[in-house]
Amino acid sequence: MNPNLKWKAVFIAAVLLLCVYGLIGMPKFPTSWAQVKQNFNQRIKLGLDLQGGTHMILQVQVNEAVNLHCDQSIERLRRQLADNSITYEEIRRVDDPGTAVPGILVRNVNPDQVGALRDIIRDNFTEWDLAPAAGEPSGFQLTMKAAYVAEIRTSTLRQSIETIRRRIDALGLTEPVVAEHGRGENEILVQLPGEGDPTRAKQVIQVGGQLELRRVAGERTFSSEAEAYAFYGGKLPDGTELVRGRLEAREPGSTGPVEAWYVLDRVPVVTGRDLRNAVPTPGEVPGRYEVNFTLSTEAARRFGPFTEANIGRQMAIVLDRRVESAPVIQSRIEDSGRITGRFTQEEARDLALVLRAGALPASIKYLEERTIGPSLGADSIRQGLQASVVSLIAVMIFMLVYYRLSGVNAVVALVLNLIILLAALAYFGAVLTLPGIAGVILTIGMGVDSNVLVFERIREELRAGKANASAVDSGFDRAFLTIIDTHVTTIVSCIFLFMFGTGPVRGFAVTLVLGLLSNLFTAVYVSRTIFGWHLGRLPRQAALSI
Repeated sequence: MNPNLKWKAVFIAAVLLLCVYGLIGMPKFPTSWAQVKQNFNQRIKLGLDLQGGTHMILQVQVNEAVNLHCDQSIERLRRQLADNSITYEEIRRVDDPGTAVPGILVRNVNPDQVGALRDIIRDNFTEWDLAPAAGEPSGFQLTMKAAYVAEIRTSTLRQSIETIRRRIDALGLTEPVVAEHGRGENEILVQLPGEGDPTRAKQVIQVGGQLELRRVAGERTFSSEAEAYAFYGGKLPDGTELVRGRLEAREPGSTGPVEAWYVLDRVPVVTGRDLRNAVPTPGEVPGRYEVNFTLSTEAARRFGPFTEANIGRQMAIVLDRRVESAPVIQSRIEDSGRITGRFTQEEARDLALVLRAGALPASIKYLEERTIGPSLGADSIRQGLQASVVSLIAVMIFMLVYYRLSGVNAVVALVLNLIILLAALAYFGAVLTLPGIAGVILTIGMGVDSNVLVFERIREELRAGKANASAVDSGFDRAFLTIIDTHVTTIVSCIFLFMFGTGPVRGFAVTLVLGLLSNLFTAVYVSRTIFGWHLGRLPRQAALSI
């Protein structure tokens, strides 16, 4: 054998062994067909449409984040005006139904202090435009800049996607899909392959997970909102708000907690963004659990002086706008704390998971939800495999009948092409979907096209009177550029499908690109090597079977 062909054959064999290892691993001896099949199923990951699972489309209420920023700006503005002794009658949020962008109205500003107000807005509220308010002689309205509104909405959507992805990953689901969906509708696509009961996943996604530590401003709790407002004469103290919570019953004979309302500082001293870690632990009451958390270094520097200055007062632990507990601060606390309540072990574990993953910046709305049964996926796999096998057999028969012995060359190249394609999917951890199976079938067609181009070129050279070896070399050389051209144009199309398509379309694009790249190797390199080996065994004057 030609030494050059020998090394080519060794290289092809090494590639084949590497592909087989990627598909079935290293089976233990003695092995069985069941073990090989199990190893193959573990390495080829199936998408939602093939193994079943849950499909959801969520919509992030991004305007809530815009409203929250407006409320925070109002609190900052109140403090700034108080620090600079600027008098006014009222500051409140005003909503524009047409644009869904809130504004801030400042009424009856002292005319002599308008210049100072403008300086504060210019230096500290750069995302707002200040203008005289319509119908308010001494009033001004702040309008949020359109670019900043767009930035808040975009960042809210991205943060929601990352938070939901971290929460779902922590549940241990296999190959979940969390990605932006639609065109500018703030929608998120969530696919959970293999998850037939999405109840727990929905609970973890849905919970806000917004943790806040706030000082209890009032001296007592109230049984209703009306009682709280009546106690304060119809208006809460400045800088406070009323938050619903739970209070353990203390009266003899009472059972379970009773609802209570707390008057809290509006601005929290610590939020969920300041958390470094959160873990569930058994509580003091048997069967109940609590969540211990630790704070970041920056938060600890704030939390220590705060707790030291408020020893003997209550500090509310607020989770998703609800007071879970309000313990009395006994001593200075630096960087740790705990959330107590009537949590089961699973509830405490999920709460810790949510806190570690971070809080959703806005609430979400379920637009679509459907569960795909595994039987439907099994039908899709069976029909997809049938289509692939039937198409492959039909192509093999055509190549063997039309190109005779050279058709065996094409059949070997096609089979090796499919093996390399599946091995690439396994090595890259790609998910095979029903459109992906369509990509496999199209790869078979592209492989046949490449072989036909080469074989027809070889036939033309033989008709021109060239020798077998010269005709094969010329056929491959002249067809090579055409094969490259067709493959590159198809790959470019797949790149655009991947960039702008959704999950199933991307699966088709990835599968087709991998198939095209493997086809370049098999249709040119492998096929030419087989021709070279075959020509080396033919007598000099024998005709090439093509």
